[in-house]
Amino acid sequence: MQVKKSEYLESLRPTAKKLVQLLCDKYDYCSLLGSDSDSLSYRVSSTGVVITPAALYNKRGFVIRVFDKSGQAEYSFNELREDLISEIAGKVDEAVKLYSGENIGIPDDLPLTFDKSTEYEIDPKEVGAERIVERLTKLRERAISKDEKIIDCMCAFDYRRFSNIFISRNRDLTQNVMWSTAMAMPIGKEGENIQQAYKGFSVSGGAEVLDQLEEGLDGALNTVLELLTAEPITPGEYECICEPEVTGMIVHEAFGHGVEMDMFAKDRALAKSFIGKQVASPLVTMHDSPCAVSQTATYFFDDEGEEAHDTLVIDKGILKGGFCDAKSALWLGTKSTGNGRRESYERKAYTRMTNTYFLGGNDEVEDMIASVKDGFLLSTPSSGMEDPKNWGIQMMVSMAKEIKDGKLTGKVFAPIVMTGYVPDLLKSITMMSRTSELCGTGMCGKGYKEWVKVSDGGPYIKAKISLG
Repeated sequence: MQVKKSEYLESLRPTAKKLVQLLCDKYDYCSLLGSDSDSLSYRVSSTGVVITPAALYNKRGFVIRVFDKSGQAEYSFNELREDLISEIAGKVDEAVKLYSGENIGIPDDLPLTFDKSTEYEIDPKEVGAERIVERLTKLRERAISKDEKIIDCMCAFDYRRFSNIFISRNRDLTQNVMWSTAMAMPIGKEGENIQQAYKGFSVSGGAEVLDQLEEGLDGALNTVLELLTAEPITPGEYECICEPEVTGMIVHEAFGHGVEMDMFAKDRALAKSFIGKQVASPLVTMHDSPCAVSQTATYFFDDEGEEAHDTLVIDKGILKGGFCDAKSALWLGTKSTGNGRRESYERKAYTRMTNTYFLGGNDEVEDMIASVKDGFLLSTPSSGMEDPKNWGIQMMVSMAKEIKDGKLTGKVFAPIVMTGYVPDLLKSITMMSRTSELCGTGMCGKGYKEWVKVSDGGPYIKAKISLG
């Protein structure tokens, strides 16, 4: 089934077009983005049941953007009526005066019209809160009955459904999108030792993601039980196999932020000077795409009205380029890649990642583990930081499973900090699995911590990594 249009936006489309036409008569370029978004978040734990709308997402409103020879400006608002058109146009004029003198050119506005929607299997609204809570409750009960060491397990489900319209002189676009996530966070206790694990699942779709949570719950429970036995690791450089979620964190933190081209415009990214050069193993090919895969950062056009693109970032180890928003493209004299994204209509657009991933390789996971003489299988990413200007990274994973002479020993080490220089890590990759996965339960912050939904992932990879 396809996500339905917003009746609210459709009812205001004629008025929006009149406003855009008025401003197009005054400015070289004018566009309007309209947004209608709603969401619900479900949490079941020992503290009870919590059902809340996400304040970040439950918003309706518009943002006007204009460019001319004297500068460019934006104006956002949440009420649009025929009798307000002149008043809104006046506010735009005032905003332009404040930002005059910043003439960086005019965005592309080639003719484009479409109306597209993502697909889903089960509509969360039709399922209803009672049945969703009942299912999460049963999963929690199953979790705490598995082992007496598991003292609680928070089970959760989130969804967001949003619609956008984009109108300019030559464009009339509509998109309707829904994504959903489900997750389990068990807590284990043995004596004074308390540990927590996390496992998440995500889809461009609806409540069908709960099936993935049901199938993957035991994995999260096993992780928290293993963490209760974990020992501190001896710092050093090791041969490591990274699970797809850890690969995804490397993709996102170690390289994704480094090729956001608004950083190129500000000379804050080392990647700018490495275009056309080798930055990774010849096994590595990297994409960022809201359209080539279906996940939580899937869309049909970005928040600047640019059609979604599949961007090839690394091709067989060679850095081909980055991705950018429209304004950065004007500064750099290039084309927008459709990566201009806003937290909401009230926030500015930045260059942002979407679904960012390494392509899979030709190796089997069993063969990759068998090839390691003394190393670790890294599992369950936690957090990460990157330094695009110097390509340094620091990331944390929940645990490392010991590998000796090609076999998992059963010993577990935690917590684990991964550090290094990005090209060294990526060039050390010697094996990549056929199996490839993306996950989009997290979000990415930028600027004044504007948040957008992203997904990342890839195959299992074998690399040399500094652990501590």
